Amino acid sequence: MKVVLSVLILLLAIVQPCALGKEHTASVLKKRMALYHRAEAATQIPWYVFAAVDQYEINIRKNRKDLPKKKGYTGIYIPQDIWSGPENPNQNDTSPLSIKVFDGIGMDGNGDGRAEADNDDDVLYTFGKYLTTYGNDLANIRIGLWEFYERDQSVGIITGFIKLFRKYGHIDLGAHAFPLPIRSDYSYRSTWGDARGFGGRRIHEGTDLFAHHGVPVRSTCYGIIEMKGWNRFGGWRIGIRDIHNTYHYFAHLNGFSKGLKVGQIVEPGQVIGSVGNTGYGPPGTSGKFPPHLHYGMYKDNGRSEWSFDPYPYLKAWERKELRQKKK
Repeated sequence: MKVVLSVLILLLAIVQPCALGKEHTASVLKKRMALYHRAEAATQIPWYVFAAVDQYEINIRKNRKDLPKKKGYTGIYIPQDIWSGPENPNQNDTSPLSIKVFDGIGMDGNGDGRAEADNDDDVLYTFGKYLTTYGNDLANIRIGLWEFYERDQSVGIITGFIKLFRKYGHIDLGAHAFPLPIRSDYSYRSTWGDARGFGGRRIHEGTDLFAHHGVPVRSTCYGIIEMKGWNRFGGWRIGIRDIHNTYHYFAHLNGFSKGLKVGQIVEPGQVIGSVGNTGYGPPGTSGKFPPHLHYGMYKDNGRSEWSFDPYPYLKAWERKELRQKKK
């Protein structure tokens, strides 16, 4: 009896945190959606615009030491001098009237009489009102976003998020897939950081998955195609940005799926091309190495972009799909 109880307790210890983690994530996403819809009702800015900006800000806060950690459910950061006014002697001012006097933009979004820079409703309402000074249509909203971020890359990423959230009608788009069919013949190991010689001394910014010529290559995420075409290092390659500001890079392809174009939305598991051995030369060069997929992952933090090791993610996605196949 004691053995049975011990096994049950062990199983609960393993399963319950996983279940609770999923419930917590679902609860957070639900609360964020409620906040976006309230902000939309108050400002007439579409909810998916708030969701896209917020998703972008949450991502960069995770990867920037110079930005404060978010306190609520949302992540939009408005610097205190802009919130309270650059000449305001009280940079922690929460009075909507005095903030306005000192040309701050902070507003009361929940009707409690205070404009708090770390209150979700206040921040979303303030940002929405800021955007309405440019207009409610997406073209003018893009202008407002550029004035706020002053970076084309940031505006482009947020615009992609807007397309994704508007199409699917929700923000739960974090699912992933292994880039090759799980039942195909392939092999790979951790090769990120290895030395490479073609084109000058450099490191390998990805993982090579060796497979037969023509094996389908699949999107690993929900995302927007940002790049498609030839690169003398990667041959025929395609780049996809997901909602976590991660850029997924697929190189040495034999070709692309028909109809794929820059700006298009793709989903996890969607075939985007096939394994080849193109690259290391001008357009059309192939055969300089065995057929394989070079898969890379890059992170953007609002200032710069860098590669990181995709191997642990590939293993996790592979294990998940193998478990699903067994069910």
